[in-house]
Amino acid sequence: MTSVESRAQEILAQLTLDEKIAMLYGQMPAVDRLGLTEFHTGGEAVHGLVASSPTTVFPQAVGLAATWNPDLMGAIGSVILAELEALLPADPPDPRLGRNLWAPVVNLLRDPRWGRNEEGYSEDPHLTVALAVAYCRSLRGDASQWRVAPTLKHFTASNHENDKFGESVSVRPRVLHEYDLPPFLEPIRAGVVASVMPSYNVVNGRPNHVSPHLRLLREEDPDVVIVADGHASADIVKKSHFYENFTLGFAAALRAGLDSFTDDLKITMTALYDAFRLGLLSEEDIDPAVGRILRMRLRLTDAFQTPAPTGTNRLNTPDHERLAREAVRQSIVLLQNDGLLPLHPEDGRKVAVVGPLADRVCRDWYGGIPPYRVTPLDGLRSQVGDSRVVFDSGLDRIALRLAAGGDYLAVASGDDALRVAAGKLTDAACFDVFDWGEGGLCLRSVGNGQFLSLASTEQLRCDKLEPYDWNIMETFRLVRDGSSWLLQNHFTGRYAAIGDDGVAVVVPDADAASRLDLEVVHRGTETAAEAARAADVVIVLVGTYPHINGREMKDRDDLNLPAAQEELTHAVIDANPHTAVVLVAGHPVAVPRIAERARALLWSSHGGQEFGNGLADVLLGVCSPAGRLPQTWPRDVEDLPDIRDYDIIKSRLTYLYSDRDPLFAFGHGLTYAEFRYRDLAVEPSVAAPGGRVTITGVIDNVGPADSDDVVQLYVRALDSPVPRPRRELVAFDRIMVPVNAKRQVEFSLAVDRLSFWDVGRGRFAIAPGRYEFMLGRSATAIECTAILTVQAPELPPRDLSTALVRAVDFDDYEAVRIIDETPRQGEAVLASQPGAWLLFRDADLGAGADRVVARLGGGEPGARIEVRLDHPVNGRLLGGVGVVEPDLRGWATVEAPLAPAEGRHDLYLVFSAPARLASFVLHRSAHEFPPQQALPVDRS
Repeated sequence: MTSVESRAQEILAQLTLDEKIAMLYGQMPAVDRLGLTEFHTGGEAVHGLVASSPTTVFPQAVGLAATWNPDLMGAIGSVILAELEALLPADPPDPRLGRNLWAPVVNLLRDPRWGRNEEGYSEDPHLTVALAVAYCRSLRGDASQWRVAPTLKHFTASNHENDKFGESVSVRPRVLHEYDLPPFLEPIRAGVVASVMPSYNVVNGRPNHVSPHLRLLREEDPDVVIVADGHASADIVKKSHFYENFTLGFAAALRAGLDSFTDDLKITMTALYDAFRLGLLSEEDIDPAVGRILRMRLRLTDAFQTPAPTGTNRLNTPDHERLAREAVRQSIVLLQNDGLLPLHPEDGRKVAVVGPLADRVCRDWYGGIPPYRVTPLDGLRSQVGDSRVVFDSGLDRIALRLAAGGDYLAVASGDDALRVAAGKLTDAACFDVFDWGEGGLCLRSVGNGQFLSLASTEQLRCDKLEPYDWNIMETFRLVRDGSSWLLQNHFTGRYAAIGDDGVAVVVPDADAASRLDLEVVHRGTETAAEAARAADVVIVLVGTYPHINGREMKDRDDLNLPAAQEELTHAVIDANPHTAVVLVAGHPVAVPRIAERARALLWSSHGGQEFGNGLADVLLGVCSPAGRLPQTWPRDVEDLPDIRDYDIIKSRLTYLYSDRDPLFAFGHGLTYAEFRYRDLAVEPSVAAPGGRVTITGVIDNVGPADSDDVVQLYVRALDSPVPRPRRELVAFDRIMVPVNAKRQVEFSLAVDRLSFWDVGRGRFAIAPGRYEFMLGRSATAIECTAILTVQAPELPPRDLSTALVRAVDFDDYEAVRIIDETPRQGEAVLASQPGAWLLFRDADLGAGADRVVARLGGGEPGARIEVRLDHPVNGRLLGGVGVVEPDLRGWATVEAPLAPAEGRHDLYLVFSAPARLASFVLHRSAHEFPPQQALPVDRS
């Protein structure tokens, strides 16, 4: 027993019940008699420390993932740790800071419409794990002396925002074990995280805060602390309606594995005490959670007792600034280039910088406060020179006049209220229009440079530096009303009207709104095109806004560039074809027409404080770009299924299974150098489970520039008995190769890494046969291949005749979804329509199964499940079972005879109508189950 474990046991034995329950809340009071100080969970650090004061802000997480550089992630983690320890001793303390940081986000970017796409790393588990482990290891500090307790979030299958509290999604076992679990289990296995946060989402019928899958985390590390997301424990009652009241819900969450509640204090304490009083919880339920929290805190004891150097002089140091700039440089992805880039500032050419994101650096919700912001315009001017850089925002400039009377709405000098102003048109009455699409217009006053916003007083005021808050009050719609217009606040739906004092306010009824005339002062496309024609080369910066084009609680409707920005980009290319387009967004953008026309195309996430300097370094050839896409860019949103479809296998989602032609592939990215790949070899070429192989290859840089390259190793199973990925990333390396030099890359891989989740046996298995390794520059740009033969036992057929079969352990399906068997345990399937079916491939029926026993739930009257061989419609019908329990929440064990069958077959269960099935078994009459004996209940 370690000193931490023994000390935790000692403290736990001395805590009173009240003290134990208090420790289940995220804001834990001190227990002075035992030497326990106040402690709280939480603190954000997705791409920089979020504090009440400025800290170093790096590119968004998806941008950091585009570096494909775990070493860089480690360096960033060290900066965040240093800045945290500089701020922790502040008096009074910053309530946003603590040593249990809620980062990183390891949810896989399965669907680019996800509103929180920018918070995650990649659609690929291996890349996500490599970056997360490196980040957490440096954030944590030395393994023998933890300084931070990192938290992985949000467990699991959290990749949509709309209706996430109420709409359950299905995650089949293969997708769960092969795709969604590794980003959580592998960092835990590496020993670099202390806690995990479940998501708000409902998966397989249950909110994740009461999911039985939480036990899988504890199988990897019994001490991992499971912390609730904000208000999530109450939301399983208020929003998911899974339990009737807080007492039941909070008790269920604690029994499921939750250790720390992040909710209203009164709700939490009342629910936990009531649950204890009613016998829903006992100290035997409470003690393990408190013990885990104590052990996490005690691991950090040395961090409290050994103060690190403190002071604001350790914030945003020159080294931190240099790292932020380097992170931008490494994160930028050159999507295409016909030779326009790099630009050469010494050649005297004039550069036009155009677009709504040319002179802006945007913040997002989980980013810190930047100490300064270098815009792309700033960065280019500093290196090219002011005299050779011209700028045009490309924004329409408008004025709004009262239809009755013709007076303008303006901002008076020294007063930011929007009010009626008589007289001629001046800058005070002009607004630049930022059109972010999806109905989101932002109006920036030319008079004072501030954005129009709806204040808490219901007045409209130009008083915001940028749209930023949980509720965005800076977006508006211009709504046509006959020959006039109405100004509508997007968030509240209220309309602008003029009050008695002449100040603009909002009213709920359009009939009471002020009718406005819209006066166009100038068109942004025209002024931008004029600037483009006067320049030798043009840099266009367009994209999306973090708080408007998707965010927490709101998914994107599409992947298009906002229409006004698309129009602007084409107008500039028409005026000057020597145009490079920089797409700035925290997600893929569908721009097939721009990709056809632009001479160069780049992508960056919102890059933080050094964005402009890092981007200028890439555009001007100070460094060669080597970022790679961490997720696939579809050509169109129509290439994607429903965002709630999490089955990447059946729906052919992500680069792993997709057979669609993407706009840009996973792993894609160009450099200013040309690389050639050769001499791929696997040693040994024949291996067995439990062994390791070494894969080597040679990379040549044939010029004309020194450059990093990201070498990617993929594999595919050529002889698999089940559907496997078309290609799967198993290793990568970001390497520097000087011009006219070569580098050998070497990867060591465990043969067991080639396994898949065998649903028939409930474990990972390796199929014998050939595996093709592919070395390339992206998932679709494969340069050379080599074959490994795995010698392993043939996989046995599925046993359906002697062991209970969970219905969810199917091989394929049609028109079914996974649900909870009971609120506390088990999973089942629900057929949603007649003709729905489940497939159990290569099933061994033994010596002649002639009966079926099934655990059935309610369904439509007369619903029946047929047992067929080898085809769901034309296959041999062996018989079937009828649903006898009409209650949709009830279950019954039903038995029926089958025509005798033996040997190995694909077995189909076909539903005649909607019904529920939890489990079944086929058997011979000699091994008959008594009709009233219930099948064993799945306890997983």
